[in-house]
Amino acid sequence: MGRVRFAVLCALLISLAACGDSNVPLDRIDPETGRWYTAELAAAGSAVFAEHCAECHGDAAQGAVADWRARLPDGSFPPPPLNGSAHTWHHPISVLLQVIDMGGESLGGQMPGFGQVLRDEEKLAVIAWFQQFWSDEIYEQWLTMGGAN
Repeated sequence: MGRVRFAVLCALLISLAACGDSNVPLDRIDPETGRWYTAELAAAGSAVFAEHCAECHGDAAQGAVADWRARLPDGSFPPPPLNGSAHTWHHPISVLLQVIDMGGESLGGQMPGFGQVLRDEEKLAVIAWFQQFWSDEIYEQWLTMGGAN
């Protein structure tokens, strides 16, 4: 892994560790993939996702409707896929955490906030779980766009 990429990942983990009780240690960088999460963290996110997210985002984070860009009759947007095939990877982890906390109404959706429902480590585990579906190319673009911020 390159020094710049490693530094970005370390900065991400330090900032995440400083947020609430998330406690993500630096040794959780997967040496094989270079991603910020371990397989164990992603696996932990599977159950949380199944309980709180899958009903709307699909059981494999594929989304619930084919055209997630088309407004629903009430004017809101349907839940997008989180598997790397939609726009989720355009958002840094700080925004992903904010949407999980506050919900998606301010973005034109109907997602409720989970800030008082999920612990910080559960939120990170959910993000890790759906990011495992992202191709290496999408993940690299996410990092390049400031995903670790």
